Amino acid sequence: MIKNNKLQLIITSVATLLPVVIGLILWNKLPAEIATHWGVSGEADGFSSKAFTVFGFPLILLAFHWLCVIVTTKFDKKSNDISPKMMLLVLWIIPATSIVMSTISYLVALGKEIRVAFAVTVFMGIMFIVIGNYLPKCRQSYTLGIKLPWTLKSEDNWNKTHRMAGVLWVIGGIVILATAIFESYIVFFSVVALMMIVPTVYSYIYYKKHQ
Repeated sequence: MIKNNKLQLIITSVATLLPVVIGLILWNKLPAEIATHWGVSGEADGFSSKAFTVFGFPLILLAFHWLCVIVTTKFDKKSNDISPKMMLLVLWIIPATSIVMSTISYLVALGKEIRVAFAVTVFMGIMFIVIGNYLPKCRQSYTLGIKLPWTLKSEDNWNKTHRMAGVLWVIGGIVILATAIFESYIVFFSVVALMMIVPTVYSYIYYKKHQ
């Protein structure tokens, strides 16, 4: 599976490390300490050194990126059933996160007025919409998708659950985008909770009816 996605893995690895290049270009303009974590209120509550922000975070995300790919392709007995589109999604989630979060940190460090909670919420809303579009295409797997005993036991349960969850996640992502301007963590986490709970309950009810 890795051999089949070697070029994509190289491209996504470079994309994950792109913030390092940007950080080096901005090095002399960046302060010694940079905000790297924000609370639910949008206020910075965690800071890191310039060196760790520029080099450390992208390298950690790169390691996690490779770990996800290796676990998905090497340790999943059903890895050969993973669709190319789902594999593409796996390959691009962490690079996108690396670029977006580093960009936010750099802009804030340079004194730009950034509504961090709004930006992160918009990013997450888009991610949920993208994932929702891919969920119906997700085949049975031990590493991707809604992995429950009853979905793994029944391919029909798996398929119906993921079709329903795909629609729900797209709707959830749209709601998150529409309410991002309010920067309400209560709305955000409530929507995310529904996106997690509803497919689980649906798949269990389906299992009880068709066991």
